[in-house]
Amino acid sequence: MAASNEEVIGMLKEAYSMELETVMNYLANSTNLDGVRAEEIKKSLAADITEELMHAQQLGQRIKQIGGVVPGSAEVKGNIGGQQQPPKDTTDVMAVIEAVIEAETNACNQYKKIIRATDGEDYVTQDLCIRLLAAEEEHLVLFRGFLKEYAKS
Repeated sequence: MAASNEEVIGMLKEAYSMELETVMNYLANSTNLDGVRAEEIKKSLAADITEELMHAQQLGQRIKQIGGVVPGSAEVKGNIGGQQQPPKDTTDVMAVIEAVIEAETNACNQYKKIIRATDGEDYVTQDLCIRLLAAEEEHLVLFRGFLKEYAKS
């Protein structure tokens, strides 16, 4: 059974909040990480910030298109996906990699939830979430690769 329009808007708002939280954490980590081993991770996170922000913009546009109101800062829920915060130890590259994997996994799960909820009813929202899922899965594969590499050293 498909979700109601209000339920879809709620799920989209949750995904929107998750994307904005990811932007903040990636920005912090891409700035705060120290050390030679951190450079590749910092570059990857810095590049991902723009894409994650674009995801939030696309979600916001869809929320508006289906009759919702895009939340402002007072309404955006923080730590909605249980994201790990940037580590206090600015050389803890592994903690950052693990946090990114967690955030991307949570995003994938949220998009799958929306895809299932809109199946057969709201093809535009479903298509958007399929495209966003593909992008998040790409990030997930990249950071799982980083995890393998960094776990060896």
